[in-house]
Amino acid sequence: MASIDVKTVSGGSAGTVELDEKIFGIQPNVPVMHQVVTAQLAGARAGTQSTKTRAEVRGGGAKPWKQKGTGRARAGSTRSPNWSGGGVALGPKPRSYQQKTPKKMIRLALLSALSDRANEGNVVVIDSWSFETPSTRGAKAALAALGLTGKNVLVVCGPDDLNVALSFRNLGECHPILATELNAYDVLVSDVVLFTKATLPNTTPATPVAVAAPTGDEG
Repeated sequence: MASIDVKTVSGGSAGTVELDEKIFGIQPNVPVMHQVVTAQLAGARAGTQSTKTRAEVRGGGAKPWKQKGTGRARAGSTRSPNWSGGGVALGPKPRSYQQKTPKKMIRLALLSALSDRANEGNVVVIDSWSFETPSTRGAKAALAALGLTGKNVLVVCGPDDLNVALSFRNLGECHPILATELNAYDVLVSDVVLFTKATLPNTTPATPVAVAAPTGDEG
């Protein structure tokens, strides 16, 4: 297994840690990542757009003019789609954009994304956080000490890291996320993935890799 240096919040050295090759050392599967990310973004769409058909537009009950003798084309309603103010033909209606994605595919996409970041040296591990209270100033100082200023950083938090999430959420270049919600999209849109030793995923039963599936229905 590949090893990576563990840093402190102040940028110092705190030893090394092994990266699980089954998580950070696989060959990234680009087509699977594309399909899973596409499904995740589709599932996030509200799907509330709606237009009115000619049956739903108010008015238009009376025939505009008589059928024959006027020299004009026949018309039965002023709410026909070819009239100004009429209904919309074949317009959008509320719908769900969710796509079914197998759990194994979601997991493979996440492992591929993590492996891609690890191959590029964009996985950073620190020993632990030391936020007793939320502090955006402290979060900025930590990023500067780790050399991550100006980069899009995905901060992976544990269940007890509330102060960490509150500290980083005000920084536009940072996105705090729970380890149990880790997903391929958030990894891929970030330049660097920042773990602690406690949130670093591995394949041991104690701390298995988390697989979030915000893509809607699953197969």
